[in-house]
This record gives sequence, structure tokens and C-alpha cells, in this order.
Amino acid sequence: MNIIFITSDQHRGDCYGFEGRRVSTPHLDDMARHGTRFAHCVTPSVVCQPARASILTGLLPMTHGVSDNGIDLPAAMGERGFAAALSNAGYRTGFIGKAHFASHLTFAPTGSPECRHSQANFGADWNGPYMGFQHVELIVEGHNNHPPFEPPAGQHYSRWYYGDGRGAERNALYSRDLGPSTGGAWETHYSALPLAWHNSTWIGDRTLEFIRRNHDRPFVVWASFPDPHHPFDCPEPWSRLHAPSDIDLPRARTRRLDDKPWWHRAYLEGVSTAGGDDLRSLRIRPANEPPSDVQLRHIIANYYGMISLIDHQVGRIEALVSELGLAGDTLVVFTSDHGEWLGDHGLLQKGPMLYDGLMRVGMIAKGPGIPAGRVVADPVSTLDVAATLLDYGGVPAAAPMHGATLRGLIEGRDSREHALCEWDLGAGRRGVPLLLRAVRTADAKLTVEMHSGDGEMYDLQADPLETRNVFHEPGYADLRTRLEAMLAARPDDVYACKPAYAGLA
Repeated sequence: MNIIFITSDQHRGDCYGFEGRRVSTPHLDDMARHGTRFAHCVTPSVVCQPARASILTGLLPMTHGVSDNGIDLPAAMGERGFAAALSNAGYRTGFIGKAHFASHLTFAPTGSPECRHSQANFGADWNGPYMGFQHVELIVEGHNNHPPFEPPAGQHYSRWYYGDGRGAERNALYSRDLGPSTGGAWETHYSALPLAWHNSTWIGDRTLEFIRRNHDRPFVVWASFPDPHHPFDCPEPWSRLHAPSDIDLPRARTRRLDDKPWWHRAYLEGVSTAGGDDLRSLRIRPANEPPSDVQLRHIIANYYGMISLIDHQVGRIEALVSELGLAGDTLVVFTSDHGEWLGDHGLLQKGPMLYDGLMRVGMIAKGPGIPAGRVVADPVSTLDVAATLLDYGGVPAAAPMHGATLRGLIEGRDSREHALCEWDLGAGRRGVPLLLRAVRTADAKLTVEMHSGDGEMYDLQADPLETRNVFHEPGYADLRTRLEAMLAARPDDVYACKPAYAGLA
């Protein structure tokens, strides 16, 4: 079976047309109608590098070691993931787009093709292997906080972008704001960069070319789109597809910190709610004001447009699969690395408040043997992707994984009780020791900060917007005990973690 694995970046689990939000995703909606989707899929980590390493390896972040952004996935660990296993079994494997298995902003050369100090060592004819993939075409970062890196930095997309000598012209168009005014919305503008030069289009084009070139033998391709990650800078005509006046604003967009655990206030304001512990009163990041409704409408309009542009590329890929007669033996899976607050609780982007907008992602599978229109309500994780792709590919895993195949859930003969998420922010880089472990069931969520033992818990059935923290409420003691037992059941293979939290020690 051929495998096409497609990911977006920072894409919330509710931002699909089939979820009821006012975002145009006709091709993903069609994929869900003709395939199976997972209503409660969570990420193993709410930031890029740990989540992506977990997708590749099927291991939780504190086991594969990429417990935060800025930590490279060791090559030996990456080569025990699903790509290497499929390559070794005879598949032609490819990766197109944003990898982020290693850091770009390093202080010294690391030897990685993603490292700014090492990229010059990879010539124009280099196309892999990398992390088990035989053929790669990379975008380094891919978020337009700045123009694409100029060669020899930036890898394949940058060489294409600057290759005809028109890079400066394209950069001027990118930075030009076509309006309307966003009211000062954070990292938001209506970009004049033409669609043909946008990296989502490039990934779509290169994925189609990989499929055309390899369709006469079993192939696997991971198409990894950097959007809808901030900045919110959608190109025309997609930036005009969702009128700001028609945007559905979050229902709970007021920032309330009084009943939240200490790190919420520390992260946002640099103020301790616990007292007595100097570590907890250190500032993690500068305070940022909640966006106004006007600003949020423009942010979401661009965010939706970026999603719709990716949806268009999904449609192009599926059309080629049909044209080549491959639909009968091709599995297509779509998901994201993590979500985005997008105004929930007055927050933007991502951080250590593991609300569902950030922790839950969409996941859809379509192909032979996949029931049409099925919705799986059991909690699952993108941690399960590696085992699932190997299962459908008929290839055994090269090493043990925490993730498990979703095939039994897809076929209605299996069940799941919970899924895990973890993030070790570390004292060295951010100033505050913050080790978060979370568990999500279909109707509840618990997050514990392991050093202090403080936490937050939500009854998602009664409080789906996560407005009432019941962690300390006696009436929820039984639920907390049950969720703590799920956290404690995590395999005991953490790299060096000795939790201070007594219930999980």
C-alpha cells in the first residue's frame, strides 16, 4: 500500500468545516466523509520539535529526548522511526517541506541540514537521506517572520525561491501589506506575495512531482506544510476567502487567572501565585495583552485562509492519486503537530497552558479498508501515527514504540481510554523549571507540573471551554485519582526524570 502522510503546523483540531467552524476545508471535509476521523486526537507535545519527533518515532518526548524546542533529534533515534523501517522494506520514501527534526538557530555547527551553520555543507545536489527518508526537499522553518533564508541557507525551497534572481522582488511583495487595517493585530498582515511563490504551493508542487516519479512502485511521502503557524500572513486570494465580519470568535476569550495554577500567571505576567518560592516568580515571557475582537477577526480570517490554501493542496494531491489510478492501494492520513490558542482565554500562539485549542488536533485517514464516515470518539494521539503507517504498510517496527496502531479503532474492534502529552520546558533556557505531564480522556483532562505538584483539571463534559479548574475540588477527587493513575502508567523509560510529584514518583 502506498502512503501519503500530510501535516499542517499549529492547526487546531476544531478548525475544519466538518467541526462546525466557519472555515472552508472542502477537500478535508470530503476526506472525512469518505474516510475515518478521530474526534479526540491529541499531540504528545504542544510545541513543534518534540511533537514531530514523536510522530516519526512513536515515542513520547521524554523518552526520545526532544523534550522542548531547541533540542535536536539524534540521528540514531530518528533512524529507528517509521521512515527507515519502510525504506528498509523496499518502499521509496520522501519528505517534502518543513522537517524541524533539528534546530536552525544553533550557536555552533551541528552537522544537521537544518542548522544555519551546517547548511553550506549540503550542496545543491543533496536530497537525503535524512532521518530515514531516502529523498528530501526541505523548507527550513518556513514561517514568514522574515524572508526565506538566502542560499546556501534554507535548503531546497530557498534555492528555488532565489534561483532565478528575483528573490528581492518577491521579498518586497511579501512585506507589502494589501490591507485592510488589522487594528494592530499581532503578526498579522494581508500579504502581496503571489500564490505561485508561496511555500504551501511549492510543497504541493513538489509532492505531486514525487508521486508522479515514484508511482510505479510502493512509495511513502510526508508532505509537511509550515502553515497555519504564525505570522498570520495569508496570500491572495485566500486571504479574502473569509471575511473578518463573518469570523466565529472564541466563546471563552476572557483571560481569567484566579483559579489557575501558578505557571499561568508566571508565564504571562512574571508574578507568582504560590509565594515563597523564588523560582516561581521569575518571568518566563513578557506579558501580552489579549487581542481585541477587531484584531482577532483579522487574525482568524488569515489563519482560516492559510488552512484553506493547504486544503487546496490536499485536493490537488488526491486528484493526482485518482488520475494515476492509485486510490485503490493508497492510504492518505492528515493531521497536525499541535494546535493554536487563537484567542481562547485571551491567548495567542502556544505555551504551557494546555487548553484543547492547543493540545487537540485533527486526524483523518482514508484508503482501502478505511470505513467511510466513521468518527472515532476514543482518545488517540499523533504518537500512534508511526505504528499505524507501518501496520497498513505491512512492515514491522524496527524498535518498540509507545504509540499503537489505530487499525483496531478504525475497524471498530478496539478501544482506548486515554492519551498522554508532556513538555519539559527546562530551567536552563526559560528560567523556570517547568515539567508538564497531561492526560486526556474523552471527557476529562488533567495537567500536573511535576516539580511543584500543582495542576489543573477540567470536566470536559460539563465544562468543554475549560473555564473551571477542579484540580483542588473535593467533589472531583475520584476523577483526579483515576487520571493520576493514567499518568503513572506511562512507561518507566524517561531519560533522567525523577518526578517530585509524590503521587507519580
